[in-house]
Parts: sequence; structure tokens; C-alpha cells
Amino acid sequence: MARPKTTELTERELEVMHVFWNHGELTANDARELLAKTGIDRAYVTVANLIRILVDKKYLKASNDERPFIYVSIRSFDDVSKSFVGDLVKRVFQGSREAMLVQLLGRKKKLTASEKAFLQNLLEEQE
Repeated sequence: MARPKTTELTERELEVMHVFWNHGELTANDARELLAKTGIDRAYVTVANLIRILVDKKYLKASNDERPFIYVSIRSFDDVSKSFVGDLVKRVFQGSREAMLVQLLGRKKKLTASEKAFLQNLLEEQE
């Protein structure tokens, strides 16, 4: 039995999306080459299939009508990351941002000075 289709991103789809978020409009071959430069060496057909899936899921769209197709992200990193974090809070922490923060900022690893300063600035902006 086939798995049901999902709009969530798999790990491989997310790898491809990061390439588009970082580099803008690309062909499938451009995306494959950029992935390879980061140590993710996938076959062209694999990257092309991932791009086709991302088009079907409405994360990418073709910006031209002739080959080679050039693809562009239609969902921003901010939009996708907010959705991922929101889903994490809802599913794992039962809606509690506080519980997530306790887990994230647990007592085992101390925050660096720059992380503390960043958090302080963020909290001040909230006031």
C-alpha cells in the first residue's frame, strides 16, 4: 500500500529547498551541483524528482515554459520555518512554548555570551 501524500517536507526535500532559499532561481542541474558542493551528492534524476515533488507540494514553481526549466521558491524560509516550529510546539510540547524553551535552553549546556545577548535583545523587543 502506498504512503499517503503529505504536504510536509522530508529531509531530502528540505535540503533542496535550502539550495533555492540560498541561491534563488535554479535549474535542476544547478541545484544538483550546489548540493554536491555542500557534500550532498545526489544523482540528477533524484534531484529532478525531488523538485517535481516540491512543485506538486507548492513549494517551488517553474518560472519559464521551455527546457531547461528554471525553478523558484514560492514559500519563504520564514514561512516554512514558522510552520515547522509551530507544528513542533503543537505536536511535541502540546502547545506549550514554555516547555519547548525549557527543553531548548536546558541546563546541560550553557548559553554563550552572544546567545544570551541575542535573547535579551529579543525579549526587549517583545516589551
